[in-house]
Amino acid sequence: MTNGFIKADLKRICENAGVTTGAVYKRYKGKEELFQAVVQEAIDKMDGFVKLRSEIDFSNLSDEQIRDTWLMNEEYVLEMFRLIWDIRKDLVILLEKSAGTAYENYGHDFAHRMTKAYMQYYLETKKRGLAKADISEDQMHVLCTAFWTAIYEPFIHKMTWKKIEAHCKVLCRYFNWAEAIGLL
Repeated sequence: MTNGFIKADLKRICENAGVTTGAVYKRYKGKEELFQAVVQEAIDKMDGFVKLRSEIDFSNLSDEQIRDTWLMNEEYVLEMFRLIWDIRKDLVILLEKSAGTAYENYGHDFAHRMTKAYMQYYLETKKRGLAKADISEDQMHVLCTAFWTAIYEPFIHKMTWKKIEAHCKVLCRYFNWAEAIGLL
């Protein structure tokens, strides 16, 4: 996958894997289906992450719990990094090598889906009178894109776990969601 999807040659992939192209075509319809099989676990984990944050029943959350969602808690953010650590190679393929596939805008699409989740939390925070700042969905999307880029980049740059832990500390200082939404 060093060449990315577009430049990947199925014959060379098969040679490197020690299988025939016939064996690959017996299992997959083509290069794109093979690509999807390679990255499916990462897609499933990231989809699960979005779903968990999107399908929320706010009636079960106290004001304090709503407030806490906006605080950059190092332990919580490190959990996000741990989730990605387990799928880092496949996620990097999705982010960097997917041009020409249905996933070529994966990073942006993920940030867009997370924007919807963040907007749900933001609107609930505003509804409860816990936030004073007005933020449009476009503004939230830009913030989410910046935030998630800061989450992806350590993996793209092959940072060690120790460096990711240090990055997490910086990230938590840099992104002040509570200030951005005017948390009261």
